[in-house]
Amino acid sequence: MSLEIKVPPVGESITEVTLSRWIKKDGDAVEMDEVIAELESDKATFELTAESAGTLKTVAAEGDTLAIGAVVASIEAGDAAAASPAVDKSTAAATDESAPGQRLDKPNATVAEVAEVPGAEAKTIEIKVPPVGESITEVTLSRWIKKDGDQVEMDEAIAELESDKATFELTAESAGTLKTLAAEGDVLAIGAVVCSITGGGAAPAAAAASAPAASQPAAASSQPATQGGYAAGTPSPAAGKILAEKGVSPQSVSGSGVGGRITKEDALNAQKPAAAAPAAKPAAAQPAAAPQASGPREERREKMSNLRKTVAKRLVAVKNETAMLTTFNEVDMQPIMELRGKYKDKFKEKHGVGLGFMSFFTKAVCVALQEWPAVGARIEGEEVVYSNFADISIAVSAPKGLVVPIIRNADAMSLAEIEKAVVTLAGKARENKLTIEDMTGGTFTITNGGVFGSMLSTPIINAPQSAILGMHNIIERPVAVNGQVVIRPMMYLALSYDHRIVDGRESVSFLVRVKQLLEDPARLLLGV
Repeated sequence: MSLEIKVPPVGESITEVTLSRWIKKDGDAVEMDEVIAELESDKATFELTAESAGTLKTVAAEGDTLAIGAVVASIEAGDAAAASPAVDKSTAAATDESAPGQRLDKPNATVAEVAEVPGAEAKTIEIKVPPVGESITEVTLSRWIKKDGDQVEMDEAIAELESDKATFELTAESAGTLKTLAAEGDVLAIGAVVCSITGGGAAPAAAAASAPAASQPAAASSQPATQGGYAAGTPSPAAGKILAEKGVSPQSVSGSGVGGRITKEDALNAQKPAAAAPAAKPAAAQPAAAPQASGPREERREKMSNLRKTVAKRLVAVKNETAMLTTFNEVDMQPIMELRGKYKDKFKEKHGVGLGFMSFFTKAVCVALQEWPAVGARIEGEEVVYSNFADISIAVSAPKGLVVPIIRNADAMSLAEIEKAVVTLAGKARENKLTIEDMTGGTFTITNGGVFGSMLSTPIINAPQSAILGMHNIIERPVAVNGQVVIRPMMYLALSYDHRIVDGRESVSFLVRVKQLLEDPARLLLGV
């Protein structure tokens, strides 16, 4: 019987792919689920697997451009069965000896297939990429938390998926044995199969059957070696690209994946072999030696994450699509620092959270936005949208890049509630637990480069918002107060805004109002 292998759907917007490489050749014997070819779209590289065991007959050639659903190859199932009668007989003999009196439903069943008798039937379910947002069509498999062959429990986290906005955990939908189908670094469409989980009695039965089978030479020879299987020395698509960029041959890399397959991590750790040193010249003929580096001169390449690529794309778009301008001012932080020093212990004792600067700045911004609503507005088409609420975005430096979670209805919060919200969002950002909802929306953004030592900067607007406030480090400087030169803790403030919607009078007045509220915190309590 002949089975046609066709180009599978790989994404909503992808209509054709290129056959980049045949991993198995025409006439080769292949096993079910064995990788036979690599397909490449304009977004990613995919592996094509055999849907049954048999003899491969290739239809398309390397370099061909194929439409989704086009026939790539066919597999002749009968030829493969006839080609290995000795293996089948020896395997069946080993099976009969290890389980006397047990009848095999299939005459050519292998030791692993004995576990599939009716008394030990296992259920296999596929784990697919779940929908993670309306605008997200693909994700990257950033990390396997559980490995191929591991036992997993229901709802246990097994992998991390990364979109251009956030990182998500993929959980097991049932208990059983994990079989990974995608590799770390693979780009997967929504709905694509990531792995499968086999539950029930199949795993224990297979383990029990493997012991007697190990004593049979014929049965042992019929099973592929763990480190020398069909995938030994073969890189995954992501690993192949990394090795090509480094100029490293796959033959020089030891694979740690299933069947000896070279994983993305193996490729990242691979080093290019050092060239043979040329023969030394006579001392008299050698020119003056060039200065030597203190260490090896090496470069390291890392693929940009989806989050980093999206941030880069949006920042460039903001610079190109807005009339961005920045105005500056400075604020005397001594009143707030004195207030914090006086009440921080009692504040933490009562509310369970420290009293920081962010809550004061957030409250000051909320008051100023009520007086100058254009600063918190946004442009949609030919309309200007004004909000009677303040959802303040707080820029946070997370391990995978800059993220901007939102404090909802910050104008209705107390200082303690704002501090608690900041701590919660910052913790979720550090643990990569922020959701799409945590970062969707926002009317104004505050970023604090001062925690890294920044003295002055021009922050870039967080689109589609129209303004962003930049905080900087606090430096004691001499300033004139009531005709006297005194030393005060001063901070520069920067307000970047879209001049298409915010005029100079509004932007400067907004920043002056924030300065007034910070230099006299009693105004925040009295509303004056």
